[in-house]
Amino acid sequence: MSYIEKKYKEKISEVFKDLDLLDKDILELFQEKSIKKSDKIAKLCSLCTKNVNLILKKYYPEIKEINDKLQIKSVLKFYFDLIDKITDFIRNVENFTQLDERYYDNMIKFLREKEELISGKYKELSRRELTMFYDKTTRDNLEKILEMKLKSKNREFFTFGPLEEEIKKIARINGADQIQFFRYSAILKDLDLIANPKTIINYSIHSDDERKLKQIGTAVKSYLISKGYDAIILIVELSDIDLEREILTGSIITNANLFYDENVNG
Repeated sequence: MSYIEKKYKEKISEVFKDLDLLDKDILELFQEKSIKKSDKIAKLCSLCTKNVNLILKKYYPEIKEINDKLQIKSVLKFYFDLIDKITDFIRNVENFTQLDERYYDNMIKFLREKEELISGKYKELSRRELTMFYDKTTRDNLEKILEMKLKSKNREFFTFGPLEEEIKKIARINGADQIQFFRYSAILKDLDLIANPKTIINYSIHSDDERKLKQIGTAVKSYLISKGYDAIILIVELSDIDLEREILTGSIITNANLFYDENVNG
């Protein structure tokens, strides 16, 4: 382990200790079951976001040991979901004068089960993502996608119909600066992740906010699933792509056919 990796691993441990104190304070506030505590909860959530972004942007990219990456990702996934849940809470507080007590109970349960979730659900998800990302075939395919994105620049390939228009709308509402559609067979011939894949949806942001990228992918994937299609977010570990970049990009594979005909026009 290099000096910088050891140092940053220690820094991540320090930040996790700070986050542990923050989520304990958040738990205490939710236990009061009062919307009057929403401002304090929002401030603590902001501190959580700041600490998570510090790890993502500065420390985590330097971690190379796979077991360390697995543990760190598992904890970060808990905080990604915590921040999403609190953001939803704040949104509801702005729209309603009172919330059902079950809403608070669900948040309390989530916070109390933190260690169990990290060692179970989030560790398993992280293991799958890291396994997929470090598989040589998958890595080669991801590099093909990145190469195609660079070559395509600002072109958006021709599609037709309300489904893809809704996908574009959802992606842009959630912060996407660019949305592109590629035929699955034209890029990935060997990667068998879902049955009968048809389309790869690429989305980009002119930002280094990886949580924002996750939000876009999750929103589009949820929409496709609600319409009866299969979908999987392909690029799961952008911090591990060893390229200098001014934008962040994500991809979704789906069995929805979003092309009007067999011709793709730039």
